[in-house]
Amino acid sequence: MVLEFSMIHGDHRRAALERWLSVELRAQSGGGHFCLTPASEDASFRRYFRATLADGRSYVAMDAPPGKEDCRPFVHVAGLLQQAGVHAPQVHAQDLAQGFLLLSDLGTRTYLDSIDEKNASDLFTDATEALVRWQLATREGELPPYDEPLLRREMQLFPDWYVARHLGVELTSRQSESLEGIFSILAASALAQPKVYVHRDYMPRNLMLSEPNPGVLDFQDAVLGPITYDAVSLLRDAFVSWDEQLVLDWSVRYWEKARQAGLPVDGDFGEFWRAFEWMGLQRHLKVLGIFARIHYRDGKPKYLQDTPRFVRYARDVSKRYSALSPLIRLLDELKCEP
Repeated sequence: MVLEFSMIHGDHRRAALERWLSVELRAQSGGGHFCLTPASEDASFRRYFRATLADGRSYVAMDAPPGKEDCRPFVHVAGLLQQAGVHAPQVHAQDLAQGFLLLSDLGTRTYLDSIDEKNASDLFTDATEALVRWQLATREGELPPYDEPLLRREMQLFPDWYVARHLGVELTSRQSESLEGIFSILAASALAQPKVYVHRDYMPRNLMLSEPNPGVLDFQDAVLGPITYDAVSLLRDAFVSWDEQLVLDWSVRYWEKARQAGLPVDGDFGEFWRAFEWMGLQRHLKVLGIFARIHYRDGKPKYLQDTPRFVRYARDVSKRYSALSPLIRLLDELKCEP
């Protein structure tokens, strides 16, 4: 541990984190000497470091700058996941005033790093079983609602950041009205669904290969919301695409497990599938806006390269439902091609 390195390079938060860790690791493990290395990147202002002790044991430290991030939801949702029987990091120590957490280490290999067509079914089986346990644990009053204002704020990121900022296009009044009609349809569909715990980013990038499998990360934005949300996040991912027949097959497997467990999924798979697809479209429009915002506002350009995947998702879903046909026309007018 070399505090001078952090101070010389101007990373005062890292230096403060190192000082805090030296005390907490001694209390937790009896060892105060450790090597601190970056553990993962995040689209937010949070940073994660792996603290490795001399004997090989390791922990993960979260640095969440107060004023920009709040550690309390992470601590709360970690507890809910663990109570549900889902493998989430244990919070060994916390300093909410400084924005520091000391967490158990779930490993270094994400689903995204490892998944392919040979192992995807097995990995998604584990992820689906964990998702069902998470949803079964739902209790009112534990998480904020995924209500209409939040759904609409998310979708508004698409015209504000993707269309206006990235494409440089100002929508006409007709186009704005058309898009508002789509937003209303998608919000009504989401709000009509049964409400369960929603991770909100339940995708391969946030699932770790671990024992038990999977380890679940990046859950601090969890809400009480539509039952299809996490399933579509898992299967129509931000960073990897699958053949539609596979997505359909895995969706049926989730639906069957959910029904057997007594979760309130629609008894008609066709209705479940429509809600699944429309929920995914809400998310895809949101993420197009988020990835543009991360690029232009936060200076993180790599996310923008995945936007064609979301344009493809949006176009494919919109083509399958006459109620969504105005979105296809709008995407054509904006020249949004995958």
